[in-house]
Amino acid sequence: MKRLFSALLGAGLLFSPLGASAASDVVYTNWRNNTAADGYDVVTFFSGKPQRGKAEFSTFYEGADWVFFSQANKDLFLTNPELFAPQFGGYCAWAVAKGKLAPGDPDYWHVEDGRLYFNYNARIKRLWDRQRQKFIRNADQRWPSLIAD
Repeated sequence: MKRLFSALLGAGLLFSPLGASAASDVVYTNWRNNTAADGYDVVTFFSGKPQRGKAEFSTFYEGADWVFFSQANKDLFLTNPELFAPQFGGYCAWAVAKGKLAPGDPDYWHVEDGRLYFNYNARIKRLWDRQRQKFIRNADQRWPSLIAD
């Protein structure tokens, strides 16, 4: 039953836009807290070894709390947040390419051309990986209108 509920919830999020209040959030954070990237240190994705951040190394950027594994990673992020922040505010890259907003999950990540992407789940990431360049182009075009008020 729990699996069925999760599947239905996931399908609903992927195939219908999120509410208007979520559409104005530039950075995806879950309903439990205001932490970006589900508490991962976004700098660590670029080394290929994502790690959870620590509360003592946190900052506020684009309306969300970001946590880092070390002070050095926090400092690096602050030199150029746009370089390290996930694309499309951490929303699912595949969904953005389709003109929708859905949660991005850092467990389903990819770095391409120096840009970090999250996807909703393993199945969606496999779909996105099949035509990644096409989806990236589509998402780049659609992203600004998805977050506009």
